[in-house]
Parts: sequence; structure tokens; C-alpha cells
Amino acid sequence: MLRSFPNVRFSIVCFAALAVALPMAIISIAKLLLLLCALVVLVKGWLRQEQRAPLLPSGTSLLILLALALLAVSGLWSTGSTDEALLAIVKHGKLVLLPVVLYLIRSRREALVAVAFFVGGQVFSLASTWLMFMDVAVPWATSKEMGVCETCSYAVFSSYLDQSIMTAVLAAVCWHLRSYAATRWRTVLALSTAGLAMVCVFFIFQGRTGYLVALTLITLAIVWELPSRFRLWLLLIPLLLTAAIAASSDKVSQRLTEVGSSLASFKKSGDISSSSGIRIDLWHRSLQSLAQSPWHGTGVGSWDREFKRQEAIHAPDTATSNPSLQHHNPHQEYLLWGVELGLPGLLLLCAILLALYRDSRRLETPARRAMQSVLLALAIACLFNCTLYDSLIGDYFCIALALMLALGIHAKARAAPSFPAAPRV
Repeated sequence: MLRSFPNVRFSIVCFAALAVALPMAIISIAKLLLLLCALVVLVKGWLRQEQRAPLLPSGTSLLILLALALLAVSGLWSTGSTDEALLAIVKHGKLVLLPVVLYLIRSRREALVAVAFFVGGQVFSLASTWLMFMDVAVPWATSKEMGVCETCSYAVFSSYLDQSIMTAVLAAVCWHLRSYAATRWRTVLALSTAGLAMVCVFFIFQGRTGYLVALTLITLAIVWELPSRFRLWLLLIPLLLTAAIAASSDKVSQRLTEVGSSLASFKKSGDISSSSGIRIDLWHRSLQSLAQSPWHGTGVGSWDREFKRQEAIHAPDTATSNPSLQHHNPHQEYLLWGVELGLPGLLLLCAILLALYRDSRRLETPARRAMQSVLLALAIACLFNCTLYDSLIGDYFCIALALMLALGIHAKARAAPSFPAAPRV
């Protein structure tokens, strides 16, 4: 059993990389197996007195552990119930997947195979979306949006919002890692996947955050390919891309128009019936709560009650009929951390993202660009949704970042080791 454990460990990593493209139940099983496997590896290393590999370089793991510890301690003063606090800790706790996955990957080959499983799962999801778009029955699609509306039914296991973001990230990963393809047909397959994914984002899905993420990642890819003397075009590229996409895609044009009309309606009459109006109301109440408890927050799992309390104070006449009350997070990751942990929590989240960016700068060019694309997509998505806190897409980003970092570290370590070697299991 002990001799075969390395194969079990590697199989669990590959299963987790594949699972983030599948339903939440499978992701939960994969996370449990990852944690149990990491525990076994740590215990074996301790019993054999082996040197332990770093969970994450540059102190990133310490920041993650500090954040999780602070969230747990904040339960002592949380205004939420015990059940709400425990649920929030579990949802925030997916951050631990970053050091765990990186700890369990031991070589460049393992990293490459795990990335292949990750991409393969996302390609399966992308192919399922295209099949549904072509009116082909997809019996494994379990999205809650199935049958709700025609424009939303192309999500396979999550929501159109989540899947549009993940599909944009898939395109960027395929584009930047195309040089790792061993054969020409694999390179062609990677480029074709990137193209089909971006077409899917702009012409099939209707997620506005997905549009923004996709446009940003395309801009970044163009800038990286341009000679340095042409990089002043950076300011024009997003505008030109947005205009071109809006002119060619009715979905993009319609959704951009809806944003403008929703904001104008909110400014004029305070209308919060639209998606944009609801978000503004959620952000406004979150800022009011943060202003009242700026240094320690109101504790983990407290956002829902704090929002309802602010509504009762500032809008008592409409508090019971406010559509925002149906939402249980502020649709903004930064504000969620700010409400729960105050300004220190907000700064801690930003510090984790900056530490991951610093880690990415040590990697070789393809892995560095892929990881920075994933990280930028996460930072943008967190402006409009609780991306790390939410199920499925939060697990997706944690696994994706860990795989990109593992791929880059082991690729660089082959030429000039920068990090201590992992113990053999």
C-alpha cells in the first residue's frame, strides 16, 4: 500500500483538476480526498523525519493560513448565528486548496499531466455548451438555470455567469500554454479551443463579468505579443476590442445597453429591480456596515444579518420587499472581507493576491503569463461577485492558480532550483 501511495496521490491530484469542471458534489469529494491525502503525506514525512516541501513560496501560505485563522477567530464576535459562521468558514476555507495542491505535485511531469486533466475537464464543459447551443440533448447538464430561460440554459453545471468567466480563463490558459504541446496537432487543438471558448463567451453566454474578463485577457495577450515600442497602444486596444465585439454580438450590445439604462434608472429614482441596481444597493449597505466597524468587522458569516440591519435602518419602508434581500453575499469579494473582518481583512485579501502575483514573476514565460491571466481574471471577477467565496467557481480558481504555479515552479526548478525540493513519497 505504501509503495503504491505515490500513484494514489497523483491520481487524486488529477481527479481534483478534472473535478472543477463537474458538478459540485464531485468537487466536494475531490476536495475531501485532497485534504486526506495531504494529511497522510505530512504524517509520513514527520514519521520518517524527512524535509518538508514548502506549501507555497514567498510567504503566500502564511498569508492564507493567517486569513483562515483570523476568519475563525472572528466567529467570537460575529453577529451571525453559529451555523452561518461555520458555513462561511467552510466556504472561505477553500483557499487551503492552493497550498495543498502545490504540496502534492512533485515534478514537472505531474504538473503537466494535472494541467492536461484540468484543461480536459474544461473542454468537456465547453463542448457540452456548444452541443446545447446546437439543440443537441445533453443529459448530464444539471445547471439550475436549465429551463429557466433560453439565454441562460447553455451553462452545464454552474451558472452562465460562472461558466462565462471560467471559459474565458480556459481560452487564456490554452493560448499561453500552447508551447507546452508536444505535437503540432496538440498546438492546433489548443488554439482551436481558445478560439471556440472566446466565441462562446461573447456570442452564447450573456455574463457581463465574463465579457469584461475576456476583453481584459485578450488585451493582455495582445500586449504581451507586441514589441515594446508598440505597447502605448495598450490604451486603445480595450476600446477597439469592445467596439468590435459590441458591433458583432447582439448579446454584448444588449447587455452593455442594460447596464447604462439600469444605472440611469438607479440614479434617477433609486430603482433596484435590475441586476445592476441590486448590486449597487448591496455595495452601498456593505460600505455602511464597514464604516461602522472598520477595524474588526462584524465577524465571519455576519454579512446577511448586517445587510438586513442596514436596510431596516436606512430603508425601513421598502426593506421587506427589497429584491436584494434574496442575496446572501454582497456580490463583491472585497466588500465581503471588509464587512466580516474590517479593513485588516480587506488588506489581507489584497495581500494574498499580490503575493500570488509576486510568485508568478518567478516562473518561466508561458507559465507566468498563464498564471497572471488567471489571477487577473480572479481579481476582476471579485469586483462584481464573491468569486472565491462562491461554490464551484471559487474551487475552480484555487485549483487553477495552484496548477499554474506548480507547473512554473517545477519547470524552473529543472534548470535552476529556486525552492527546496519536495520529499519523495
